[in-house]
Amino acid sequence: MAKQLTADDARLSLTGHVEAKGLEIFHQYGPGLGWAGLKQLLLDRAYVRYPCEIAFDAGPLQPGEFALPVQKGERPEDGFTMCVHPVFMTRLEVVPALVLYQLVALNYGVFASPHDAETFGAAALGITRDEYYDQLCEFSDLLGGGQEPAPVAAAGGCGGGGCHCGG
Repeated sequence: MAKQLTADDARLSLTGHVEAKGLEIFHQYGPGLGWAGLKQLLLDRAYVRYPCEIAFDAGPLQPGEFALPVQKGERPEDGFTMCVHPVFMTRLEVVPALVLYQLVALNYGVFASPHDAETFGAAALGITRDEYYDQLCEFSDLLGGGQEPAPVAAAGGCGGGGCHCGG
């Protein structure tokens, strides 16, 4: 008798998949993914499903939100602009961590959870999920604090100001 798959089975499968992809990025682009490596990664369709460019533009961001993928046209294939808060324009070394978090939403849409985004980003950077989460909270807190965390491209989680992670 075949096993009926559940939503939890699908979630575990996605989490395993994003972790494997993150580890591939770590091995392909090396530890300490920087600005130049991030720009190369965004061109690599093995890891970034749709065309994506970075713009330092707070216009589409919610208060306290550090990054958000914005679809350019009616179809995802038209590409995305990853809007990153301009405060990070002078801190390019941290932009990969911010973008990696939102790449899961770009690649997997509404199926992506904050846990998936944290798992993916941590694996790609070669750090623990807790270390990555703490970094995201630190970056998020730079943008205002006192608010509930902004969503992972409408999926919920750390990514906006006022991260209350206790880190």
